[in-house]
Amino acid sequence: MIALITAAIAPGLALLSYFYLRNHYSGTTIGFILKTFFVGALLVFPVMVLQYAFLAEGYFIQPLLRTFILYGFVEEFFKWFLLYIFTYQHATFTKRYDGIVFAVSLSLGFATLENVFYLLANGLDAALGRAIFPVSSHALYGVIMGYYFGRSKLEKTGKYKNLLLALLFPVLLHGTYDYIIILFEMYFLFGTIPFMLLLWWIAITKMKRAHQLDI
Repeated sequence: MIALITAAIAPGLALLSYFYLRNHYSGTTIGFILKTFFVGALLVFPVMVLQYAFLAEGYFIQPLLRTFILYGFVEEFFKWFLLYIFTYQHATFTKRYDGIVFAVSLSLGFATLENVFYLLANGLDAALGRAIFPVSSHALYGVIMGYYFGRSKLEKTGKYKNLLLALLFPVLLHGTYDYIIILFEMYFLFGTIPFMLLLWWIAITKMKRAHQLDI
């Protein structure tokens, strides 16, 4: 049990450390980042209940609706909403990359607890694949969401446009990822590997752009 929980938590903490250390944060910031991580973890419970309720009632059964609305929109909207309420309204943003770190922290909190439940149900054999794909993808959606949150917070123009993009792009990317898995079925790696490479490229591009704007 300890090994399973460790395997479930480790990818999220490793990714959070990576994005945190890239920006050379001071020790005073980590407390708020960890709080954001736990807020993301708590989000798993209402999202799971809502998704289960819709499926049990026969809503959003079709693959496109299920992947883009029930998974992509529901999960990313609630992350976006809590990020807006918890960090956008109360945290101090000194640079655009702050938005990335906060969003990644919340997203990885969600992905980590979700991963714990998944591995408890399916065993350690799924740990590596979960770390490479679902957990990493949540972190990368967070990068993109946070990039636009940071720009909205600190730039004088385009505030509402950037808030909209912070929701729209993660929803589209998340829905596409889940739809690829359904579309390719047992051969999902042929679709998810190229998509993950594209997702990493987009995220790294946003991170570099945030650093350039912060100079």
